[in-house]
Amino acid sequence: MSEIELLKINDFENKEFDHSFYTNSIGNHLLQHHSRIEKAHKHNFYAVFLFTQGSGIHEIDFQKYDVKPGSVFFLYPGQTHSWELSDDADGCLFFHTEDFYEMTYVSNSIKDFPFFQSNYSDKCIYLNKEQSLVIENFFKHILKEYTADEWKKRQLILSFITQVYIYLNRYLEKNTEINTSHFRHYQAIFSKFEKLVDKHFKKIKSASEYADLLNITQKHLNRIVKSITNKTTTEIITDRIILEAKRQLLYTDLTLTEIALKLGYTDYTYFSRLFKKNVQIKASDFRKAYKNEA
Repeated sequence: MSEIELLKINDFENKEFDHSFYTNSIGNHLLQHHSRIEKAHKHNFYAVFLFTQGSGIHEIDFQKYDVKPGSVFFLYPGQTHSWELSDDADGCLFFHTEDFYEMTYVSNSIKDFPFFQSNYSDKCIYLNKEQSLVIENFFKHILKEYTADEWKKRQLILSFITQVYIYLNRYLEKNTEINTSHFRHYQAIFSKFEKLVDKHFKKIKSASEYADLLNITQKHLNRIVKSITNKTTTEIITDRIILEAKRQLLYTDLTLTEIALKLGYTDYTYFSRLFKKNVQIKASDFRKAYKNEA
């Protein structure tokens, strides 16, 4: 096992949508694709899950969430996830590529929605009964259109997806009570910063270099990062390095030295100290402990 498995949307049945969209009930999805999804894996698409019954644990990039009726999970391309679900777990899901959404809506972007903007945005929201029924109804309309052969079905499905995203964002904003233009401006810059880190973290590890790439001062970048995450710019860069280190430790058979080199560290001892400082245990012990839990 040299790399974490990346599932592509065309690994799933997706009718005539040019491998860009898929929907199903969670129960049927688990039955039909159990062999593909039973181990931790990544996607090359956006995914939304609504659980209407059952229980369990859903782990997204080493963050564990309770699965229960009314729980909604958001995944964007590249995130690693796995789950342990009760036998009666069920609900609804849909997957789509970025192009599926953005090629139709010229003025809309999938990243307009906070749950797809950042590693630090909410990846789970727990809906009350009334909210859950609203979202479930949209999912049912989406599945009905998906299995039908009607005029302009793609457009109608996209309309329902957008309504799902709008309502879920409203529910999130009610929970967090954050809805200011100042915050949105900072969020937009932070999102650009995160994308740069995601692209360059193996080579660029300096906060000042990221500030230069964003054409802002390091002080201003620190202010933005602090307001969004309550962390420093350097801590965000380190978080991304540690996340990738954890992924490589658990989902590949690479040696610790090979992982350090892959992450841009020629000095394994330095990398080992960095990992232990941030995770509180040695990289080798983390690999053993986590695999013993499985």
